[in-house]
Amino acid sequence: MIYVILWITGITGILVFSTMIYFIVKYRHRGGVGAIHSHGNNTLEVVWTTIPVFIFLGLAIYGNEMWGRMRIQKAPADALQVAVVGEQFGWNVRYPGPDGKLGKMDSHKIGKDNPFGIDPNDPDGRDDFTTYNDLVFPVNRPVQLHLSSKDVIHAFYVPEFRLYQDMVPGRVYDFVWFKADSVGSFQLACNQLCGQGHYKMFGKLAVVSDSEYEAWAKGKAPAATASLGSS
Repeated sequence: MIYVILWITGITGILVFSTMIYFIVKYRHRGGVGAIHSHGNNTLEVVWTTIPVFIFLGLAIYGNEMWGRMRIQKAPADALQVAVVGEQFGWNVRYPGPDGKLGKMDSHKIGKDNPFGIDPNDPDGRDDFTTYNDLVFPVNRPVQLHLSSKDVIHAFYVPEFRLYQDMVPGRVYDFVWFKADSVGSFQLACNQLCGQGHYKMFGKLAVVSDSEYEAWAKGKAPAATASLGSS
């Protein structure tokens, strides 16, 4: 989409500046030559109005189709479910326990003592475990994120993954998913100016092998006994 717009604006810019230079040279001031006055050209005005209209309509249709593919394409059934809740100024992260199921998340229950909005009556969430500013994902496995915010607007941003999503309080964004194809260490940053401590709102993100991920997950205590958030 970016390259399509770049080509259109590039060609349009060349045509506009070429025409401008042509008229500057052709109609420059010269002695003994009288001015030519134009009273408009309806046909020309219709043409240069119609062409941009069709260009913008085409871009809107094309962009909407691309956005639909990004939003509608659902995560695979075997995707690892991970909840991330931003707060001033850090990242609360929740992983599923041995049952592989992430407990229900209710944005209306999010608060100081419950940054994830965990539903205590949901049995799927009893073995979930939490981390703070520490994200670990297995390589070559799809990961579906459940994103929300506890206080102000934050943005989940990992440039190496081309992954960006605003996080608005009161909403859960569960359509974001990705699959990292190589191991490595990365940084999760907040890409919204969320307060005076915005500069320090970053998390460590590691992509590891399946065996390393399993070993890491086994060493984590369930959320019922682990500390929730930075409160």
